[in-house]
Amino acid sequence: MSAAAPDRAGILIVDDMEENLIALEAVLGPLDQRLVRAHSGEEALKAMLRQDFAVVLLDVLMPGMDGFETAANMKRLDQTKDVPIILLTGTDADSDYRYRGYAIGAADFLTKPIDPWLLRTKVNVFLDLHRKNLQLAAQAEQLRRQLAGAADPSDERLERVSEQLARTTAVLRGGGGDEKPTELVDCVNELARTVEDLRAARQAIQGG
Repeated sequence: MSAAAPDRAGILIVDDMEENLIALEAVLGPLDQRLVRAHSGEEALKAMLRQDFAVVLLDVLMPGMDGFETAANMKRLDQTKDVPIILLTGTDADSDYRYRGYAIGAADFLTKPIDPWLLRTKVNVFLDLHRKNLQLAAQAEQLRRQLAGAADPSDERLERVSEQLARTTAVLRGGGGDEKPTELVDCVNELARTVEDLRAARQAIQGG
């Protein structure tokens, strides 16, 4: 595996079988992202606490801590609860596996043998969402910096911007799980317009 570049998202692949990890790496290799292996649920949790991931591919049937228990533990931790999980299982899985997976917060469920095109397509969706969230977070941070020098603290619009920034940050951190990506974009755009209004008002005062 090549060294990770800053702009490459992390994909965590979890399976106790070496051949399955090799197969997943071969399928996901064309995406040119950072692939990290874990051979157990415990190893996966340690990896997630050390670095950020855009998505986790998690085998259900593993010795010790199985995929369901691992996913449940991921969803209980603040640092990992918002990372999407795709559960993977064999064709002989019990009929209630899918229900159990969604009940603990898994984003998707795939049955082996996995179609390479389907897996790459699903993973790409989560990679795109991860990139958009990073972009929105960067925009929100830029607006905070602009706000620091653009407003009179007594301006009521400052309070409105602060509220909008708090809402945006909460959504990006998972506090607004019901928000849609378009609503996030609208929120950031509204913030940008408000900051521009504040800057224009400040320049008018200085010019007068």
